[in-house]
Amino acid sequence: MGYLFLGLAIIGEVIGTSLLKASAGFTQLVPTISSLVSYGLCFYFLSLTMKSVNLNVAYAIWAGLGLILTTIIAVFYWKETINIAGLIGIALILCGVVILNLFNAPH
Repeated sequence: MGYLFLGLAIIGEVIGTSLLKASAGFTQLVPTISSLVSYGLCFYFLSLTMKSVNLNVAYAIWAGLGLILTTIIAVFYWKETINIAGLIGIALILCGVVILNLFNAPH
């Protein structure tokens, strides 16, 4: 169940971050409120994740996949650009998440 909650936390974080862009510095009411609600749900589900998934693994997956998904949304939805250094950095983050999961000691 922990990884299901982690998935929901990641979705909440990605939606919340995307809505931050749409809120235009908290000047647009609906995206602002939606972003805050999304982050609230994100942290609620992340806290439930911590009951059964190690902190270091949960946080690495949450941050890493959140970054990757947010970057994908930024490129395809918001039409932002990414350079080769950014792609290499994202690849390294993904490698770190995989390594943490492969070598994580059971608790």
